[in-house]
Amino acid sequence: MTDQDEPTFREILLEKAGRFPFFKLIGLEILDAAPGRSTSQVTWRPDLTQPAGLLHGGVIATLIDTGIAYSMLLCDELHELLDGGGSLVSVDLRVKYLRPVSKGTVICESRVVRMGRRVIHADAVVTDDQGKEVARGDSIYTPVTPEQIRGARAP
Repeated sequence: MTDQDEPTFREILLEKAGRFPFFKLIGLEILDAAPGRSTSQVTWRPDLTQPAGLLHGGVIATLIDTGIAYSMLLCDELHELLDGGGSLVSVDLRVKYLRPVSKGTVICESRVVRMGRRVIHADAVVTDDQGKEVARGDSIYTPVTPEQIRGARAP
């Protein structure tokens, strides 16, 4: 097998996203990811609504949180950490809901704002399929080492 036959980290990342059980549960799709940005979406379904039939705010928050994470995962500064078994975790997530969603698909455009050594700042805009903003969010993530991950697991 040649290097050209080997899947890229981006291809592996996007393929894995399609298999995550939670993403499958809510229908979250990562449409694209590149260093410092990502595009993801969720489509309204009756089982994803709150009592009034509107897309649940938790689904939108998950879309923002996930979109932001994927905007970070391909950044060159994180390759060594991720290749060594490390990861990223969110330490802060803020969501501003601007408009209810009663049908259709919501699309999240995320971008890294600042890449620090200890924290990474990013933001996201969620629009409906008419292009109207329905939410905005921002988050702070921190890198975690494999040792920190092992130490966080329950015995």
